[in-house]
Amino acid sequence: MEIYPNAYYNYRKHRKAEYYTQKTKVQEQITKIYHDHNGVDGYRSMTVYLERIGYCLSPTTVHKYMNKELGLCSIVRPKKPDYQQGKAHKVFENQLQQDFRAEEINQKWCTDFTYLFLKNHDVRYNCSIIDLHDRSVIASITDRHITSDLAIRTLQKALESQPAIKGTLILHSDYTEE
Repeated sequence: MEIYPNAYYNYRKHRKAEYYTQKTKVQEQITKIYHDHNGVDGYRSMTVYLERIGYCLSPTTVHKYMNKELGLCSIVRPKKPDYQQGKAHKVFENQLQQDFRAEEINQKWCTDFTYLFLKNHDVRYNCSIIDLHDRSVIASITDRHITSDLAIRTLQKALESQPAIKGTLILHSDYTEE
């Protein structure tokens, strides 16, 4: 072929020039998306965002670009290490049997917990009690911790707000023991 060996190897080096150009563009997009989303996204969701703008890469490649080459790691919500299992409360039989109608006020109440996820990654827990007669909220309390104390305080608040309870009152919860 009568070409110098260094000319051949220079030709081989430049064969990957397009690959490196593409890689640089992808890394710029990863950095832009990462900072636009305040560092929350990890490599799995980053892969989806890149696909939406036309870059089809494997999650492994995106992980390598983010973590090893760019040093971008997602923000992970810390786990609570101080959780301790409490003693189980008595579980009563289901008296409603899926009949969520009540003929009179203060005959059947239902209670449930709701998780509220805040913007700053905190969680609040709301315990509410409703009257099945008219679906009105009898009592509702929100707290930082989901405890039996929260349920007890909500029940006390409900009982104090309804002084004229006559007859039998059924309080139903969807709690099931696992």
